Amino acid sequence: MRLASLAMYVSPPPLAAATISLWDFLRDVLREEGLVDVPEALDEDLRYDAAWTDPDLLLAQTCGYPYVKHLRTKVRLVATPVYSHPGCDGPDKCSFIIVRKVSQARSLDDLRGVKAAINEPGSNSGANLFRAKIAPIAGGARFFSSVVETGGHGGSIDAVSTGVADVAAIDCVTYGNTLRFDPARLSGVRVLAETAKGPGLPFITRGSASDDEVAALRRALDKAIAEPRLEAVRDTLSLRGFAALTDADYEPLAELEREAHRLHYPVVA
Repeated sequence: MRLASLAMYVSPPPLAAATISLWDFLRDVLREEGLVDVPEALDEDLRYDAAWTDPDLLLAQTCGYPYVKHLRTKVRLVATPVYSHPGCDGPDKCSFIIVRKVSQARSLDDLRGVKAAINEPGSNSGANLFRAKIAPIAGGARFFSSVVETGGHGGSIDAVSTGVADVAAIDCVTYGNTLRFDPARLSGVRVLAETAKGPGLPFITRGSASDDEVAALRRALDKAIAEPRLEAVRDTLSLRGFAALTDADYEPLAELEREAHRLHYPVVA
């Protein structure tokens, strides 16, 4: 049996239910397409990033930065979602740099010496785009007094809200979903700046998947966008469409890292 895991945008709770409904539709379409061993349900046991390199992977969603760093030779790109949240532009998206609502900071320079939070070092939205924004003003030196890893964007929002940290970079899709379905969580923060935009979180399949299988996955995703019965699901997910991006489209994310290194700012620090 193949593996399907769509675990990147499943919080707050309405997103999890909508994602299950999306998969139920995709599953039926893929079976109609003649694909075999299509799983009945999304996997809920395997850690989200372990799914990316599983040899039985049929469909998962990864982050663009791990894709360019580690996954290029191990997986195949299927399609990148197009979301309707502020900060999104087609398949590209930015991160919002947030501070506490009562913060006196008015520019990035005002953040020198404060406490920062990142979700994890391997995140594009929480670390790579954040680093790229700070690198030009860091002067090749430590910019923040300390950096805490929170394990997720929700944890970073909470860290800033409660004063554990003073600043974090939040994926604009996560920010938009939280604003819609859990606005109280954002009540203590505000957006100070936006990062550069880059391609969003792609849907992938295993590297050994055939061209026919990739094409079938893309047709199923396109049908999910056109299907009238999924209108409420698409609305909940803020999902407008899918774009078939190439490896070259993701290269700018790697270039952001290289540029930060050239500026002697290799990590958020």
